[in-house]
Amino acid sequence: MDPDFLDAFTQPSTLDRFLTGDVIAKGEKRKLIKQTSRNDPKLEELKLVLTEWINRTLKEEHIVVKSLEEDLYDGLVLHHLLENLGSLKLDVDQIALTEKKQRQKLSVIMEAVAKCLQLEESQLKWSVESILARDLLSTLHLLVAIAKHFEPSLALPPNVQVETITIETTSTGLKTSNAVEYITESKENTEAQSKDDAFDELFSCAPDKLDAVKQAVLQFVDQHIGKLGLNVKDMESQFSDGVILLLLIGQLEGYFLNLKHFFLTPASTMEMLHNVNLALDLLAEGDLLNFPVNSE
Repeated sequence: MDPDFLDAFTQPSTLDRFLTGDVIAKGEKRKLIKQTSRNDPKLEELKLVLTEWINRTLKEEHIVVKSLEEDLYDGLVLHHLLENLGSLKLDVDQIALTEKKQRQKLSVIMEAVAKCLQLEESQLKWSVESILARDLLSTLHLLVAIAKHFEPSLALPPNVQVETITIETTSTGLKTSNAVEYITESKENTEAQSKDDAFDELFSCAPDKLDAVKQAVLQFVDQHIGKLGLNVKDMESQFSDGVILLLLIGQLEGYFLNLKHFFLTPASTMEMLHNVNLALDLLAEGDLLNFPVNSE
């Protein structure tokens, strides 16, 4: 038998679940962290940072997480985390005792996460079944994605990678393959994203000149938006719903934005976020945005 396959199941509990058919079904693929990577200090650091972050976020609700695999699989912690971070009201029971109820609850949670993060199904590195199966790799990918979206300032250890083994049942038996997978971005990418642009440097080093810069920006915006009969007086409030930003992009790039694609008079936070996300996508597609911006 493949030694890498045996290495992935050195823990008795994991081996027992596999042998009883709970880990992988016929025709299914399952990717697991190899035991040699489970003891990696960087992985342990990431688990500790995420655990402390969850406990800090849910402290007032008296929720304490000790194991990411064992405490998140039923959806209770994820439910409270999303409601706390994103003010999301999920139509699910607080406590799901049966596996059927847990699967239903996780389905609602996973759908909400994908919608908030604007991810297609093909981009997801987790699933209802993998979280329910207490899969550490999927759980880490999910938590890192949630943290980067809702709390981008959280200092996640960079360059966390693990060796994985993918196991697949075929008509001729078990098939395995090995790979290396990143859970957090490499240090080089993180440093590139964190570099201050000219405005960031101005805010931190020359705050006395900030008002002059804001006035210059407002004049620039009015010069172009004024052609549409609009006027911007307050940068913070008038840009918050994304409408002015979208119209400005259209004016500068010389194209018309179909009113069906955005909300001209947004009536909710969700509609405002849609506008802002659309604006950020347009900037990224035009190579005008080379660093991450939190739409919230």
